[in-house]
Amino acid sequence: MRDSFGRTIDYLRLSVTDRCNLRCRYCMPEEGVAPLNHGEILSYEELLRVAEAAARLGVRKIRVTGGEPLVRKGIVGFISRLAALPESPEITLTTNGLGLAEMAPELKAAGLSRINVSLDTLREDRFKGITRRDGLSKVLAGLEAADRAGLTPLKINMVPIRGVNEDEIADFAHLTREHPWEVRFIEFMPVSDGLDYTPENRFSAAAIMEALGREGELIPIPRQGPAGPARLFRYPDGLGRLGVIPAVSDHFCGECNRLRVTADGRIRTCLFSDAEIDLRSALRGESPGVSLEELLRTAVGEKPERHRIGEEDFQHGSRRMQKIGG
Repeated sequence: MRDSFGRTIDYLRLSVTDRCNLRCRYCMPEEGVAPLNHGEILSYEELLRVAEAAARLGVRKIRVTGGEPLVRKGIVGFISRLAALPESPEITLTTNGLGLAEMAPELKAAGLSRINVSLDTLREDRFKGITRRDGLSKVLAGLEAADRAGLTPLKINMVPIRGVNEDEIADFAHLTREHPWEVRFIEFMPVSDGLDYTPENRFSAAAIMEALGREGELIPIPRQGPAGPARLFRYPDGLGRLGVIPAVSDHFCGECNRLRVTADGRIRTCLFSDAEIDLRSALRGESPGVSLEELLRTAVGEKPERHRIGEEDFQHGSRRMQKIGG
């Protein structure tokens, strides 16, 4: 599938739940948010139908997201059904890592290719401050378990936030000297308002690069295969890689190859846009004569050229990140 700007759309982010076992300050308020009702969430059978249609149209990578996908019962079985699709798309997953130590071997056996773990601090007290929950030791154990299980290359997503954790960039970078992991530093994205962190807390990609450069020579790594959002580097003595994702200051919209499907069955054409297309009605027979393939093609045709963060007319979306799927 190609959109109106010539981009090939071959990547689907599929949210299986809006529920999460953390309460991260840049994602939701302390009291949490009201979860969707059971009937509002797509069943695994419905999600599989969406994945099947997307794969028939040329999607070659499916990332399972949430909320926190590992809190939904039956997730391992669902992964195995995705991995068995005739088109054999690559199946990946993003998690906060709390349940990963126990589930990593099962996920690998089910056909999961690799995994991304979102982790913003290596300090127990700060972990609790950012997420409002305990659990850093579980996440670190999950990283080791995923590595042993072969869910590699293992990627860690770290969001440096000014005044909160930007002093840990060096500690995260050091992980790539000890492990063959990819640590990716992502600019803070103000997806919604009313949270504890504001656009003023953004630690820019330029500042991230400066902090990484103080720890050693950064050797650029040429991109191989489809272009991704990260600019890749390594240290001369590193086993792993460093990635910097300038999500706001130097957006990668020109290379965007993805669609997002929310847990309640809406296609999002852009992370930062409230424009959505209803899949759930078609899945449940409420839109006679409308096929999933037709709706997916419509979504591709309606993808905007770029997001508008930082511009005068930018408005925060109505959904918070855990209800979008990242």
